[in-house]
Parts: sequence; structure tokens; C-alpha cells
Amino acid sequence: MRVLPLFLFSFFLIISCTEKETPKAKPQKWFKGNLHTHSYWSDGDEFPEVILDWYKNHDYQFLALSDHNTMAREEKWIDIREDSVYQEAFQSYLKNYGEDWVDYKIDSGTTRVKLKTFKEYSEYAQLAGEFLVIPSEEITDRFEDKHIHMNVTNIQEMISPKGGNSVLETMQNNLDQVLEQRQRTGVPMIPHINHPNFYYSIDLDDMKALNGERFFEVYNGHPVVHNMGDSVHISTEEMWDLINIDYLENNKPLMYGLATDDSHSYHHIGNKWSNAGRGWIMVQSDTLSATSLIEAMEAGHFYASTGVTLKTAAMDANVLTVEVDAEPNVDYEITFVGCDKGNSETKVLQTVKGTTASFELDEDLLFVRSKIVSTKKQENPIEELFFEMAWTQPVQFRE
Repeated sequence: MRVLPLFLFSFFLIISCTEKETPKAKPQKWFKGNLHTHSYWSDGDEFPEVILDWYKNHDYQFLALSDHNTMAREEKWIDIREDSVYQEAFQSYLKNYGEDWVDYKIDSGTTRVKLKTFKEYSEYAQLAGEFLVIPSEEITDRFEDKHIHMNVTNIQEMISPKGGNSVLETMQNNLDQVLEQRQRTGVPMIPHINHPNFYYSIDLDDMKALNGERFFEVYNGHPVVHNMGDSVHISTEEMWDLINIDYLENNKPLMYGLATDDSHSYHHIGNKWSNAGRGWIMVQSDTLSATSLIEAMEAGHFYASTGVTLKTAAMDANVLTVEVDAEPNVDYEITFVGCDKGNSETKVLQTVKGTTASFELDEDLLFVRSKIVSTKKQENPIEELFFEMAWTQPVQFRE
């Protein structure tokens, strides 16, 4: 590599600065959020406001309440179950939010409560620059005995499940409805495929054949989604890599991986229930807005986590660098995983025990991603995923 003399370097620097002043980039921040959550609007067991307050109080900056086949715009009343757990929870709700906020009535001994709509609960919870509620829906469909679920973040109009004559056709039909709405409204929104191993409903070939999808859940916190697969089904992490090998060979954009809670249960805690706080994403953006977050995600500027926090997850000059925001007395292992062009599977490229690691890509690699595993156990794990982890998004060599 030729090195310019110092006086020539300074001359060129002065000329370039005087010709055109480069606009200053806005400072980037990390925003923590969850895109898959449920409430009383579908099959969750808590009021939206209570759920939103839980996430706010646990240092999240954005949340999507993604209830099944609804956008929470209509009028809906729910009956409080007779179980003492739910009766006591309602009394706590009434005490904390007040008679002026809670709309309820007693009908033949049953307590009936009117749910707050998206407009009401989002206006209640949102705080500019600090906490954002994003409109969302979990489009919930089936083909025969297969469960086909797709979340839409920043949706503007409710989408009814369209069905189809196969798993793939059902997925594609619903995905096409999302992409059509985005094109027609001009509003950025992203669909993502939920828990493909839920009842092993969506297989690798279905995911490979899909057109227009860029996000799926590599980790989902529901206890029956089989993130790790079994003796005859691959894990979602292995599925992720195989999808991307196929996508890049067929000139499709990379598939990015999310971690989500898929929380439903807020009163029973443990590995039998789908609880809040198990999985989330950290998005690097200059602004806490739906548009900015989605633009950052589509650029791959985020990572998925079940507990590990990163200071840095970025590629510069074809060097992927990961720096952990380390906790005291916790050890970390950073692994770089990638695939050589022409190969049909990934391999471990480098493993570093520590809090900082870098890997330089070359043109022979199809893509590289990193996985970070700590020695700290999750407070409330599912399956055998006991230790806190994080996954960065795959990147490619750039000329």
C-alpha cells in the first residue's frame, strides 16, 4: 500500500474540506424493544396498559402489542376469570389506574371490563424520545394442522388471514398483503415470520421459497416453539444460516434474525409459561420513531439478545467488530460463523474468549455473523437455552 507524504495528505484534506462540507451524521443510539407481545385483546392475560408499564419499567424503549388478527380499534369487553389470581390482578389494576380510567361493570356476579383501544393505550404510554408504542398485528392463519403466524410491525390497516392451498402459499398470500399495504400507503412496515418450529409448521423449504421476507424469529420466548429443534428437526439458528445460503445464491437479500418474547402470561412465571423479558432486539438508530427503527433494521443495524448487551456490533472496511458491554464476574465467548462461497453449510471461523473480537471478511466468504454466549444464566429460561446470548446480523464482503 502506498503512503502519501504528510504534506500531500494535508493538502488533499484541505481541498476536500473546502470543496464541500460533509454534513455531520446524527449520533446513533441503541434502542431496546420487543416486537411480539400479547394482551387481553387476544390470548394474553393482562391489560395493555399494565404490559406497557412493565416494559417501560424494565428499560425498554419500544414495544409492539401484536395481538392475533386485531389492531385493537374496535370495542371489546372481557370477563375477569373467577380464579383468585385474576380477581386480585383486576383489583390491583383498578387501584393503580383508578375508577376514572377503568371502565367496568358487574353483571350477574361477573366483572366485565372494557379494554382500552390502541389509540388510548398508546397515548397513555408513549413519551417522546423515551418510549414508543408501535401498531402491530399477528396475522394468524392455518393450513390443515399447520400454524402459520406472521407479525406486521407499524401496520396501518388490519389484515385478515387469506389462507392458501399449502403452507408456502398461505405464507406468501399474507406476506403479499403486507407488501401491498406498504406500497400503497408509503408507510414503512415490516413483516416477520414467527416461530417456524411452533408445532413444526414451517420447514426450511417453505422459508427458502418465500419471496419478499427479510425477518424471522431466530429466538422466541414461548415454551413450546422448539427453538432448538429435536432429533428430526433443525434448530431455528441452523435454519437461519441455510436460508441465507439459499437466498444469496438466488440473489435475494439477507434474512435477519429477531429475538422476541411472544409473551402471553403475566401472572404465572416459569418455564411452562410464555413470560415477558426473555428476548428482544437492540436497534441502532438516531431517532426513536417507527420509521427510523425500521430503516435501521432493514439495513441490518440491530442485534438480537436474550440478555447479553453489546457496545459495538458493526462492520467497517470489511472487518466485523463485536464489543460486549460486560458485566462483573461474567465471562463471554464470541464466535464468528460463516459460509464459504459454493458451500452448502456454515462453519465456525473464529472463537474468542473475551469481551472484544474482530473478524476480517474476504471475497471468498458468502456471509459472516457472530454469536455471543455468556456464563450468566437467564433468570427465566426455556428449553435448554440457559445462558444469556446475543446474535448479530449476517454481513457480506463489500468491494
